[in-house]
Amino acid sequence: MTKKTVRLLMPQWQGGNNQHYSFGAELLAWLAPKNDQPLIEVPVKSFDGSPLENENGMNGRAQLFEQMTATQHLLEAHKPDRVVILGGDCLVEQAPFSYLNEKYDGNLGVLWIDAHSDLVRFVGYDNGHTLPLGNLLGEGDKQFSSLVTTPIKPENVFIAGLATPSQEEESRIIKEIEKAGVYPEEAENDVISRLGLRTSNANELAESTDSIKEWIKENEIKHLAIHLDLDVLDPTSFRSLLFANPDEEYHFSAAGSIQRDRLVQIIKEVSEATEVVGLGITEHMPWDAINLKKMLEAFPILND
Repeated sequence: MTKKTVRLLMPQWQGGNNQHYSFGAELLAWLAPKNDQPLIEVPVKSFDGSPLENENGMNGRAQLFEQMTATQHLLEAHKPDRVVILGGDCLVEQAPFSYLNEKYDGNLGVLWIDAHSDLVRFVGYDNGHTLPLGNLLGEGDKQFSSLVTTPIKPENVFIAGLATPSQEEESRIIKEIEKAGVYPEEAENDVISRLGLRTSNANELAESTDSIKEWIKENEIKHLAIHLDLDVLDPTSFRSLLFANPDEEYHFSAAGSIQRDRLVQIIKEVSEATEVVGLGITEHMPWDAINLKKMLEAFPILND
């Protein structure tokens, strides 16, 4: 029987408090291979120039919650077997992964390929995209985790590609976040240890996927959803990332280091090891296209 696959275009920007995530999602949908998979666009409130309101420790909380519930309704209406999510900030994956976990009887495996764990809230950096995995595990933000009827089992989660900053880089990051008054509610490593989550850092992932394949086998993962934050890539070789902004350096966390060819190989190897029923691609920040768009908007002849 043919599996029904849908693509969700979710140009959500509020979770990262950055309007450019919308354009990144739209361009991602345009770049994706053409086939018969229906493309469903989630309604997202466009950036109108107004700053997001900080609502109980989260910027744009009401808009994000409304967009997440809209995603749930769309998935329940279409009832797909497999979901591709084209985002947008990382929070776009909460509703689709939660849906898939319910569909597959609470036994969904989640491979979180990301330079950052997305497990904890950072006070002072009140953006929702720091919490999607925490929410899916029944942790994170109480309002958003309440939408996850069946939390992901901790043993069914593998976080791969965590950034491994040098001592010098780590010292710089610590100074920057202390200067900004940002701090985590609970240390990332403490959450990982408390929940018993499996992880591999970027250096390990660059060498081998054996630990991931062993995890799939040991936990009998029959259905897998893959989160792919493009920030896991090396910003010196792939420039369409938050960390590669040509006009402003990003100081608050470490950049990824995985190479493009290696990432493709990782996805292929994992897809051979089990059935991939979900793939989310997030945090696409195409700076050259963004800046070219701004230039074109300023040319008089194109606006007469």
